[in-house]
Amino acid sequence: MTSQSVPPKPPSTTDPILRHWQVAVPHDRLAHLVKDAARAMVRGLQLRLANYDVSFGHWAFLRVLWEEDGLTQKELSIRAGVMTPTTFTAVATMEKLGYVERRHSTANKKNTYVYLTDQGRALKAELVPHAEKVNELGVHGLKESEVELARKVLLTIIENLAKDESESMNLGQRIRSTRELGRLVATRVHK
Repeated sequence: MTSQSVPPKPPSTTDPILRHWQVAVPHDRLAHLVKDAARAMVRGLQLRLANYDVSFGHWAFLRVLWEEDGLTQKELSIRAGVMTPTTFTAVATMEKLGYVERRHSTANKKNTYVYLTDQGRALKAELVPHAEKVNELGVHGLKESEVELARKVLLTIIENLAKDESESMNLGQRIRSTRELGRLVATRVHK
């Protein structure tokens, strides 16, 4: 038997996701690999945020508000990359938790502006080090040049797909909300 006919030795890991990538589909689409890497980083952060009674969904909004406080709910939706109904629900919950407050401008009573409270602002010093730790853990064992290359690759992917989405929207295509899809499914089921 030649060395070429010897089957590869399975990885020593018991983690099903790692085994999946290393044995079952080592050459699967990049989108799946990016999704699993992102999911692993999200879970690492979720574990740490839970100690502060902050959900991962709230993290996205807090990060935006730490950079620019006093945004409208629509601006906050756009910057966090989520649908407006999701933002409305999250902001209402964060307000109950004491992290934000909603105010109307005297000049424009139509828009609702979201502001951090002192408690919400103070969370930054507590939570950001945990996010940084998850990033450190995620790139452990990589050289700085490899991390920079990964950043370049991911940013290029983001830029390319944002351009594609923009061009699609110019052609009248759009992403349906979960609510719209739910109504569509309900309509089809009842036919």
